[in-house]
Amino acid sequence: MTITDPHPTAPARSIRTFHPRRGRMSPRQTSALQQLWPRYGLTVPEMPGTPVKPAVLFPRRAPLVLEIGSGMGDATVAMASADPDRDYLAVEVHTPGIANLLDLVERQSLSNVRIAEGDALDLVSALPTGSLDAVHIFFPDPWPKVRHHKRRIIQPDHVALLRSRLATGGTLHCATDWAEYAEAMRRTLDADPGLVSPHDGFAPRPEHRPVTKFERRALTAGRPVADLIYHRR
Repeated sequence: MTITDPHPTAPARSIRTFHPRRGRMSPRQTSALQQLWPRYGLTVPEMPGTPVKPAVLFPRRAPLVLEIGSGMGDATVAMASADPDRDYLAVEVHTPGIANLLDLVERQSLSNVRIAEGDALDLVSALPTGSLDAVHIFFPDPWPKVRHHKRRIIQPDHVALLRSRLATGGTLHCATDWAEYAEAMRRTLDADPGLVSPHDGFAPRPEHRPVTKFERRALTAGRPVADLIYHRR
C-alpha cells in the first residue's frame, strides 16, 4: 500500500543532527547484533518515499512510542517493560548502543520493542502521519557552539515534521541538561502552532522517565535537567 502524505517530510540535507559513531563492541554485543538484528532490527530507508509500516514491525495494533537517540538502551527497556500496552520503536546510530539494546530486549523477553538504525528524521519522514502516540527525545546532542546550532534536532522544520507524525493529543517529550538548549527548545516548541503545553514553562520531571547514568553524571556536575512536554492539538 502506498502512503500518501501531505504533511512535512525530512528535507534533503547534508547537515546531520548526530555524529555517526560505531565504537568498539564487546563479544556479548557482537553476538547480540549478529543473532538478534534480523528479529528486532530495522534499517532506516535511505530512499525518499519509502514507507515504514508499524503494522509490519509489531505483531499487534497498539499505540506507538518513538524513542529518538536510545543510547545504550537502558531507559528504553525500562519504559517499555513498565508500559506493556504500548509499542516502542527506538532509533539510534551508535552501533554498540544498538547491540546493547538488542541484548537487553532479548534478556527481558520484551515483545514491544524494535530498534532502527539510521537518521531519526529519515525514519520519522517514512512513518505514516498521525501514527505515533508519543515521541521521546531525551538528552539530544546540544551542539553547544553557535556555529553548530543548525545541527540541533529541535528546530522549527524538524518539530513540524515530528508533530505531523503524532496522533491528535499525542505527546512530544524532550529532556536536556544544557540550560541554553532548554530555553531554545522551549521557544521553538512554544512557537509551533500545532503544539500546546499543559504546563506553564518547563514540565515537572515525570516519574515514568528513568534516570540514566548520563543524567546522573549531569546532576553530579551541577547541571539541572529540564523536561518539556507538549501535545499535538
